[in-house]
Amino acid sequence: MQQLSGQDAMFVHAELEGMPQHIGGVSIYDQSTAPGGKVRFKDILALLHSRVHLSPIFRRKLVGVPLGLGQPYWVDDPDFDLEYHVRHIALPKPGDWRQLCILAARIHSRPLARDKPLWEMYIIEGLDNVHGLPKHCFGMLLKVHHAAMDGATGSRFMSLMLDPTPVPAEVPPAPPWRPEVPSSVSMLTKAYLDAWKMPVQALGLLRQAVPMLGRLYRGYREHSFESRGRPPRTRFQGHISANRVVDAVRFDFGAVRAIRQLTPGATINDVMLTIVAGGLRRYLAETKELPGASLVAGCPIDVRSPEEQMAGGNMVGFMGVSLCTDTGDPLERLRAVHENSLQAKAYAAALGPRLALQLTDLIPGNVLAMGLRLAAATGLTESSVTFNTIVTNVPGPPIQQYFCGARLVDALSLGPLLPNIGLFHVVYSAVQSKQGSVTLSFTACREMLPDPARYAECLQASFEELAALLPATAPAPRKNSGKSPRRAG
Repeated sequence: MQQLSGQDAMFVHAELEGMPQHIGGVSIYDQSTAPGGKVRFKDILALLHSRVHLSPIFRRKLVGVPLGLGQPYWVDDPDFDLEYHVRHIALPKPGDWRQLCILAARIHSRPLARDKPLWEMYIIEGLDNVHGLPKHCFGMLLKVHHAAMDGATGSRFMSLMLDPTPVPAEVPPAPPWRPEVPSSVSMLTKAYLDAWKMPVQALGLLRQAVPMLGRLYRGYREHSFESRGRPPRTRFQGHISANRVVDAVRFDFGAVRAIRQLTPGATINDVMLTIVAGGLRRYLAETKELPGASLVAGCPIDVRSPEEQMAGGNMVGFMGVSLCTDTGDPLERLRAVHENSLQAKAYAAALGPRLALQLTDLIPGNVLAMGLRLAAATGLTESSVTFNTIVTNVPGPPIQQYFCGARLVDALSLGPLLPNIGLFHVVYSAVQSKQGSVTLSFTACREMLPDPARYAECLQASFEELAALLPATAPAPRKNSGKSPRRAG
C-alpha cells in the first residue's frame, strides 16, 4: 500500500469532465522481423503476462481514504484481468496516417476507469496505407494515468515490454502473487498518523522558503531576472472540450543538431522550442490571431533523484520559457529562445521547484479536490494565463528495440491537456544511430485546433525556415515527400 504524493494526487483530482489526465503514445512495429514473420495477439498477451510482475503499475489501482481524509492509496487489484486492459482493433480501409491519428485522438480522449489499474493498451492492425512504413505493420497505443507515471518513467515502463533483439528475453518467473487489500480502518489510521506529521512538514517548508527568497534576490542581481508579465491569451486558452486531435512531424536528428550550431551554446531543446515558436507564429498569423506579445511555453522539469525516479509517479516542476513569437527573423528567434531558456533555468533553480510540489502534500485530498472543482466551476482556471502551451521532452530508446520480435519503426506521443491550456507538445528523440530522428507530436482540443494537419504543416515550415540558414557544408536535410506521416529533414 502506497499513498499518492501531493502532485500525483493533483493529476487525479484535476481530472475534470472532458479533461482526462493520462499520457501515452502510439508505437509502430514491423512484424517481418518477428519469428515466422508474424506477431499474433496471443503472443502479445503471453509476453505481457510473463512481465506484469516487473512493475507495480500493471496490477495496482487507486482506493480513496474514507471521507476523503487523506490522499488516495495505490493498492493491489485482486480482480486484475490482463485481457480487460489489452484490446485488439483495426483501422478500416484504406488504413492511412490520418485515420490512425483520428483513432488515437478518440481513444486518448476517453478517461480510464477508476476502479481498475490505470492503464490500457490497444493493438492496432490495418496500417497498410501509411506512407513510409513497411507492409503489415501494427501499432500499439498505450495510455497510463499521469498519477502513475510521467514521460521519463514511461520510457522505463516501455522498456519492460521491449527487447534489444527480435528474440524476447527470458524473464525470471514471477513469485506467487498475493494481493494486499487494506481495510478502511487501516487507511483511516494511516491518514490520522500522517496528519500529525503535517506541522513538522510545514515547518520544514518554511525553513526552505527563507533561503529561497535569498536565492531569488541574488538571481535578480546576478542574472538580471526579468519581470514576468502574463502571457497573452490565444485561441488555445479557454474552456477545454472533451474532443481531441493529434498529429506529429518527424525531423532528422542530424539536421536538428546542425541547426543548433547556428547559435553558440544552443541545445536540441532550444531548437525544438524555436520550431514550435515558428509553427505557432505562422498558424496564428494565418488566422489573424497572432498577439503582439510573445507566447510562453511551460516546460516540465524533473526534480527527482535517481532513486525517486525508479519509484515511479511524478515530481515535476515547470519553468516558463518565452517563445519569442514576436520576433520575425528565425535566427534571431533561436538566439532569443536560447537566452530565455538560460534565464528560465536559472530562475527555476533559484525558486527551487521541489518547494512548490511539497506544498501539495500538506493539503487533504477532499480539500484539494473541492478546490480544483470549485475553481473550474467558477471559471477561475480560465481567468488567467500561466502558459500558452506545454512543450515536454521524452527520451526515446538509445538502441533499436523490438516488441514480441517486431521492430520498432515509428512513434507518436500523446499528452494531457491542462486547464486553460489546449495545446500540448511532446519532443520524442529516438537516436538509435547516426540516422536518428526527433518527432514533434502534439495533442490539442479539437475546437481550438480544428485543422491539425495545417498546424503540422506550419511546424514543418518552421523547421525548413531554420534549415535554410544552414551553411552549404552542413548535411543537406532530406526532402519531405509531402505524404503522411510527415517526415521533414
